[in-house]
Amino acid sequence: MSMPDPRAAFQLLHPVTWFPPMWAYACGVVSAGMPLQERWLLLIVGVLLAGPLICGTSQVVNDWFDRHVDAINEPDRPIPSGRVPGYWGLWLAIGWTVLSLAVATILGFWGFMAAVVGMILAWAYSAPPTRFKRNGWWGNSAVAIAYEGIPWFTGVVVMTGVFPDWRIIIVAVLYSIGAHGIMTLNDFKSVEGDTRMGLGSLPVKLGVERAAKLACWVMALPQAAVAVLLLLWGAPVYALAVAAVLAVQIVLMARLLKRPKDLAPWYNATGVSLYVSGMMVTAFALRGMGLMQP
Repeated sequence: MSMPDPRAAFQLLHPVTWFPPMWAYACGVVSAGMPLQERWLLLIVGVLLAGPLICGTSQVVNDWFDRHVDAINEPDRPIPSGRVPGYWGLWLAIGWTVLSLAVATILGFWGFMAAVVGMILAWAYSAPPTRFKRNGWWGNSAVAIAYEGIPWFTGVVVMTGVFPDWRIIIVAVLYSIGAHGIMTLNDFKSVEGDTRMGLGSLPVKLGVERAAKLACWVMALPQAAVAVLLLLWGAPVYALAVAAVLAVQIVLMARLLKRPKDLAPWYNATGVSLYVSGMMVTAFALRGMGLMQP
């Protein structure tokens, strides 16, 4: 069996996708409110685990089990193009899984368990018999939880060693729900291939226009809920900041809905950037409440 092109093997990890879980992990670290002086190693290991390792694994797994779809949608990808030949894609996915779980042992019990759940979702999303991505509702939920909720949770437990305060859990869940809408926008680029291969993404199930409207609502409502909760929890300045970020997104959404398929990449670069900035604002609000202080 011929060897894969090293650059193509690295491309399988899709570094551009690492940012969301790394950012969510950082939000968890910030919301924990713990000093970093003696925790720098845990911070660095957690960021690497969230991005290059677990997220990277999910990308390799997805590319392997999507190789037939990619042959239609994106034939220049490493596996369908032959630059990662034979079963190398599968071996790389398995190897990266083992490495990720080994590194996760550094983060203690809760950090390791979060990594296990994230890895289960990574495989269940793409691999049969579950292959959650065949259904846009389940698939997008799995990715949203793995990209936002689990890394945020992990950032807190790694810094504190205990289960997060219920308010942090609620916020992490809300931003995970909002990320479901972001995942829907990502599916616009593969409507043709998904239709031919029988994958029920939401743009396929609902049509592009209805899916875009749904995505906007799913992204907006959780952020509105976060703003209200921060106000109720005594953080009015942070609540106003989250609301302001959401207001700008709503303006961008209005433009997105005019040509959703064409403008989805544009919105991912603008509106989603605002979404994640609101996450960090919320993290600092939670930090200021001292929820995890002994």
